[in-house]
Amino acid sequence: MKKITGLVFLLISFSAFAQQDPLFSQYMFNKLALNPAYAGSREMLTIDMLDRYQWVGIDGAPRTFTVAAHMATRNNKVGLGLYAYRDALGPTINQGLMATYAYRLLLGKGTLSFGLQGGFKYFDFDWRQMNVEDPDYTFNPQDVQRMIPDANFGVYYQNNRFFAGLSSKQLFQNEYGLAVVNEKTTYTKLLRHFYGMAGVAVPIDDKIVFRPSVLAKFVKNAPMQVDVNASLLFSNIFWIGASYRTEKAIVFMTEFRISEKFRVGYSYDIYLNELQPHNKGSHEIRLGIDLDLYKERMLTPRFFF
Repeated sequence: MKKITGLVFLLISFSAFAQQDPLFSQYMFNKLALNPAYAGSREMLTIDMLDRYQWVGIDGAPRTFTVAAHMATRNNKVGLGLYAYRDALGPTINQGLMATYAYRLLLGKGTLSFGLQGGFKYFDFDWRQMNVEDPDYTFNPQDVQRMIPDANFGVYYQNNRFFAGLSSKQLFQNEYGLAVVNEKTTYTKLLRHFYGMAGVAVPIDDKIVFRPSVLAKFVKNAPMQVDVNASLLFSNIFWIGASYRTEKAIVFMTEFRISEKFRVGYSYDIYLNELQPHNKGSHEIRLGIDLDLYKERMLTPRFFF
């Protein structure tokens, strides 16, 4: 039954016009994956690694691993970054590598950035995971391997109390996952995804900061998805929060700063929809590394990451 369920999800993702980007619960710590204009906003070399294990208990459920690195140049006007990911769903594997450039303008007490990402995405079908009694001869590995170029664009504003950003991904809308079935060529198409995010930091006292944030995601022919988060930051070291996602999911998350250079984060999703009886939630583990290459620089307070 679990294999059947996993195959159903695979077919839906393969042919339906739905959200094709990986899902992240800790989006507020993984903004480079959503908005290229975020590059350089932390004024240091920042490396984030994230591993998401979704729908635990369902065979072939999504598994996503990402690595993002970005920094500002010495004059603080340019942000540079790299973003790589591997997203697996059943036998389908999506991988990508994107280079990021952001131009940063001082605007009042904050910065306004315009960012562009460009790179390649690779789609593959892992036939070793398929176990069928009557193989269809019209399917073969050569039909579903594909590498395509792609680009993303974003705008991002941040000061030490507020952030907001707008971005669009899959700008080229290239063909993806080409296949030939019964002498007919069919393909899935990458659709443009649109993201809007915002958050504010409200100090309660010298050691506690309240940080609400929101993320909205939209793609054609799919309902808009909204994540609403509320969190508390203690002594700029320990962070705890919860989110509600409009696909009927609740997320609990936390982050702890081990030292000046290392941060670890964890989130757990609980689903309140028809998936609830069939899975044990979703786990997301993250490691952040901060390297201050310009030690003479005066860094802004780290209310946002």
